[in-house]
Amino acid sequence: MKKLLLVTAVLFAALSLSAQETKEKEMKTGWSFGVLPTATYSVDNGFQAGAFGDVYYYGDGSTYPDPLHKISWEASYFTHSQRSRFYLAYDSKYLIPGMRLNASATYVNDPLYSFWGFNGGASLANLPQPYNNYWSNQETGINYFGMSRQMLRLLANVQGRITDNLNWAAGVNFWNWTLGDMRDNGYPKEGAEGKFYYDKNNTLFRDYQKLGLITEEEKNGGTALELNAGFVYDTRDMEAAPNRGIWVDAYLNGNVINQRYLKACVYFRQYIDIPIHIPAGDPVFAYRLAWQQTIAGETPLYMIQNNPLLVQRNMISEGFGSSNTIRGLRENRILTEGFAWANTELRVKLVNFKLFNQFFYIAVNPFFDAGVITKPYRAEAFEKAKTLTLAEPTYMTLDQLYDSTKVGDIVYSAGGGLKIAMNQNFIVSVELAKCFYKPLDAGLWLGIGINYQF
Repeated sequence: MKKLLLVTAVLFAALSLSAQETKEKEMKTGWSFGVLPTATYSVDNGFQAGAFGDVYYYGDGSTYPDPLHKISWEASYFTHSQRSRFYLAYDSKYLIPGMRLNASATYVNDPLYSFWGFNGGASLANLPQPYNNYWSNQETGINYFGMSRQMLRLLANVQGRITDNLNWAAGVNFWNWTLGDMRDNGYPKEGAEGKFYYDKNNTLFRDYQKLGLITEEEKNGGTALELNAGFVYDTRDMEAAPNRGIWVDAYLNGNVINQRYLKACVYFRQYIDIPIHIPAGDPVFAYRLAWQQTIAGETPLYMIQNNPLLVQRNMISEGFGSSNTIRGLRENRILTEGFAWANTELRVKLVNFKLFNQFFYIAVNPFFDAGVITKPYRAEAFEKAKTLTLAEPTYMTLDQLYDSTKVGDIVYSAGGGLKIAMNQNFIVSVELAKCFYKPLDAGLWLGIGINYQF
């Protein structure tokens, strides 16, 4: 992959210039730019083309490694899902005295978005062939897990000081969604004229509508205006890759228009310095304990994948699975009203060096993730649908689509990652993972992006 080749080339050039750890005091002033091509690949979306980057302003360097201002952006396209996405974000603890501001605008267009059903391992319990294939099947014309969506998100969150390490936090998030059947561009079909198109009538998205699991009011999308408020406790020594400290978020997040709901969210993270004094820096054991659950109302379909956060570390904060929560799962594989999970990893810096007046380090992070559903989504609707049998083209029963006994199963995965960081903040991440819970096992998972997961 181009991104990996680029990073590898930088690494070898740097090691040839500086075989030993630099003794110069690390400090940055003024502006710093990090830009990379988004030439990546994932099992969910295929090859990604485009560019992303971060812009940092350090001023006189007195706040380094934390910047005074940070601007993040991305523009990219994915070949398999035909996804296009555009992102612009701003983050600063210094623009407004005594307050932190985090704001962003995001647009995502998914003509071939994957919908795996509700409640994780309970979904897709006993599908017959070829419906049980995770990959689309051009021979049969079936992409059973396909639908489409378009999303516009505007958000702004602020934090203010209560004591030295305790802040209040509040924010507003506006969402607009358009949902529907697949909108694929077609594919050339060997031995036939014209293009091949998937059967839009033969999808899980359509079958859920027939079973009453997706309502008429939400099947085409909708809008939401979420407000959040809570507290943040933070003793980290730095933000991008802490060496020590505790970071806790506890807040409520609710929609105040259309279909209303209220969620409780708690995230506890700790970073423990391990005093093994290697030249590149002490190893760090990091873990996160998290819980998110709807405590009033019911989340509509178009918002159920949302994972609300007070500060966005990545462009997309969705679902339980992929790079945001349980690594090794397909994107948004667990859609549910309540979920608790844990992430643990050991962060070990292998080498650091200076190149082109920038400070770099290389690290690895073996990890273990686990999670469990604490509140299933639409359990009553599944009970009502038990007596229904789907008509043409599937002729399936709910028992083939759903097994409620698996709702409380523990999902777990393990893997490892490689990190290459510039100036402590711009961190390129490559992670491999494997899910060991069989109903959600989709083979070897690859995630390439930026930042540590937490």
